[in-house]
Amino acid sequence: MATTSDLKIGVYIRFNNELHIVEESQHRTPGNLRAFYQVKMRNIRNSKIVENRFRSGAEIDLARVERKEYQYLYNDGSNYYFMDQQSYEQIPIDNKLLGEGSKFLKESEVIEVLFDGSEPVGTILPFNVELKIVETIPGVKGDTATGATKPATTETGATINVPLFINEGDKIKVDTRTGKYLERVK
Repeated sequence: MATTSDLKIGVYIRFNNELHIVEESQHRTPGNLRAFYQVKMRNIRNSKIVENRFRSGAEIDLARVERKEYQYLYNDGSNYYFMDQQSYEQIPIDNKLLGEGSKFLKESEVIEVLFDGSEPVGTILPFNVELKIVETIPGVKGDTATGATKPATTETGATINVPLFINEGDKIKVDTRTGKYLERVK
């Protein structure tokens, strides 16, 4: 068993028989009272934030989460299907585990899948991806200085705001965490 001194950001623990990831941990010693750890953690199943106080030195149950690289194959509407790059085994992953970044996934994109035993519990998408613009309003010469944006549809079907000088067929870099345009790819 581990103790509260092992509570660091990014550590997985079992709390109330559920898997949580620690997002914030502070050690506090208020005056003449006992020291404690104030911990903010996210439930892996439902993504709810939970805050709890652990007394200093208390035992906690650390969970071992394994990371494996998987290649994106296709989406059938409710699940995304990925293939293990070593064993060629295919697994379905629910939309909720992928989050908002799923709309930027291209076929053959490689992501990391987090497993608790044999069950997928989370994913780590690439921070940015290169996507081709398939539909947008044509740009006009001189539209580079204003900073205005227009909607554009990418090859994955996602709609994002891009600068006015971006045209159909251009490749752009998109941040998968925020869904924002980063730069045009040459």
